[in-house]
Amino acid sequence: MRLPRILSAVALSTAVSTTLLMNSSADETLPTVTNAAAGDFALGANDKPYRIEVGYDANYSDYYLVNTKDGARKQVLTHHNGGLTFSPNGHYATYFDGKDWNALNVATGAVANLTRGFGVPLTREDHDTPNPAPPHGLAGWTKDDKAVLVYDHFDIWQVNPDGTGAKNLTGGIGRRDQIQLRVTRLDQSGDDAALDLTKPLLLHAVSERTRDTGFYRLRPDAKEPDMLVMQGRAFGNPVKAKNADTVVLTATTFSEPPELYATTPEFREIRKVTDAFTQEMAELSWGKAELVSYTNADGVPLKGILIKPGDFQPGKKYPMMVYIYEKLSQGLHSFHAPAPGTSVNPTYYASNGYLVLMPDIVYTVGHPGQSALKCVLPAIQTVADMGILDEKAIGIQGHSWGGYQIAYMVTQTNRFKAAEAGAAVSNMISAYDGIRWGTGLPRQFQYEKTQSRIGGTIWDSPTLFLENSPIFHANRVQTPLLLLNNDQDDAVPWYQGIEYYLALRRLGKEVYMFNYPGELHGLRRRENQKDFTVRMQQFFDHHLKGAPKPEWMERGIPYPERDRQPGK
Repeated sequence: MRLPRILSAVALSTAVSTTLLMNSSADETLPTVTNAAAGDFALGANDKPYRIEVGYDANYSDYYLVNTKDGARKQVLTHHNGGLTFSPNGHYATYFDGKDWNALNVATGAVANLTRGFGVPLTREDHDTPNPAPPHGLAGWTKDDKAVLVYDHFDIWQVNPDGTGAKNLTGGIGRRDQIQLRVTRLDQSGDDAALDLTKPLLLHAVSERTRDTGFYRLRPDAKEPDMLVMQGRAFGNPVKAKNADTVVLTATTFSEPPELYATTPEFREIRKVTDAFTQEMAELSWGKAELVSYTNADGVPLKGILIKPGDFQPGKKYPMMVYIYEKLSQGLHSFHAPAPGTSVNPTYYASNGYLVLMPDIVYTVGHPGQSALKCVLPAIQTVADMGILDEKAIGIQGHSWGGYQIAYMVTQTNRFKAAEAGAAVSNMISAYDGIRWGTGLPRQFQYEKTQSRIGGTIWDSPTLFLENSPIFHANRVQTPLLLLNNDQDDAVPWYQGIEYYLALRRLGKEVYMFNYPGELHGLRRRENQKDFTVRMQQFFDHHLKGAPKPEWMERGIPYPERDRQPGK
């Protein structure tokens, strides 16, 4: 006889915890102990008192210094989120307190605030979820644990572990020029290896104005780094040859796959040394990606990616596919090989005569649905003002969080001629007390602290849950809608799709729902990816280009015929 499954609050949270025994100092009261690379101390963490909080807040632990010789423990942090990290020689342990970086002297127990007085925030300045903003991180430690290098949004700072002698190593040019500078290593050493400031540091650079990338060189005692190269492409991490002054790295653009390039350590000449662009790829009508700027309805300046067909003709009006998630403009130079999948492929749609728009979205806590609307509609209008958009042929597609925003937006606007919302939450009230089946975590944390951005509980903020739930506004939908909700979705329970589909069907709306049995949050099986890609294109081509309606849109797919060929 099989015993029933019995879940308690403690058992459920314990089931998603990981116990890692790193040495003999770990036990039931201190389940995680991590040794330093050198020295006689280790760091211990105990998350047991806070495991239930994972479901509605974050991961917290009490942290201890552990003497590896005698096992003695000293608690150094209580209810802390973010962890501690040893310096390479084990003299210090660093942690972020929500505002500043701190260094714990392992030998004395003294704690120094490293970053007080910097005058710039060390957390993400664009953070827009209800939880505390994360830090930009540490670049690493110098030799013998003499100093630690700290990132702000743009620049790199050097500070002594006692909190004295802070210096902006990059001279503030990152913030001045809106270029994010980050240490990169040519010697393939690990991130934990000590940095040598007596030698030049290579910095990877990304322009937030243009999305160009490149490299700077920071020489010892220089007031600011020198630019080596900045180009309109996405450079990968460089690697230096062991016995030659040759550096190899990858680079991509929207229309160029990741090729290998060779150059010198000074990046004086960059030569392509591979040709991954096959003959078949060369015969496709590749589009061209460009950066567009716009302002959302609240006056926030934003950017987005606009992809034009390879045979684009100025003055001609094109249908447009909008793809959304959160911020996407950082992918301006990403290469997208034409392939089937869960979402629209921008290369494929551009090669088939569509404009493709991928706008950035920023959020106001408590109003995620309206936030999306305030960003997406102005981005579309920016393209319309160019005179190249057929405004009666605009489609929109997104998956997961993108799917939710679309499910909401079609209740508020008729701007779209057709829409696809994949794995979308339609009812935040029923979703709030659901479970993410992949991890076993309750879904409450998403609404209170992270991506869903409500910022409160269902009983403290009921009107916000109602306001942001598409199902409560389903009677206002006029846009033909395609839904994808798989019955083994491990992130968004598929009953969210069932609720929305049944509401729209009851209201007599044009709606189609696809479920691929056994599939998870996104389509994994190649045959299902191909099938859905074909059907989604048929759906959009019919509504945006006037193509004939396929049979499945007329009569559905009867259960006995579920295995027939894609698009039939």
